[in-house]
Amino acid sequence: MSSLDERAGGPAFRSLALHGWPRFDYGDVILASLPPEATDDPRAWAETLFSPATAPVWVKAAMGVRMALAPLIGLEAAPRGVFDVRRVEGDEALIEYVDAHLTFRCGVGVDAAAAVVRVTTVVRFNDWRGRVYFTPVSLVHPLVVGAMLRRARRALAKQGRFSR
Repeated sequence: MSSLDERAGGPAFRSLALHGWPRFDYGDVILASLPPEATDDPRAWAETLFSPATAPVWVKAAMGVRMALAPLIGLEAAPRGVFDVRRVEGDEALIEYVDAHLTFRCGVGVDAAAAVVRVTTVVRFNDWRGRVYFTPVSLVHPLVVGAMLRRARRALAKQGRFSR
């Protein structure tokens, strides 16, 4: 996936997270610079980004609050593997979770030429519970993903220095 549309000669944006979705209810893109010594493997970035080992303590606490509050509106606990990579195509890994209330997609892309890592998140509400659950989450989502991306960036930069 090139950052330029070669046919039109201008900028373009593509993500596996958007593939086949003519609409979504929430979306954001969070960027970070790719450290020179870090891997450009999108699977490694996605797995590190969503690893409990690299998650900031306050993000772990927020997930615990989510687990406690979700049943109040009829949501079940997220199953194990909800943040597992479903597939990798080119420079992007896709994480997707579908339940009765909402569908979540996250594309973790690495553009080695531009030295950029991007996290594209889109959510589609499948019923009112999804909207009620995600509306407050949407207020902090960019902060959470930004913090997780900074942690992943540090972990993968450090790993790159030690693997050489």
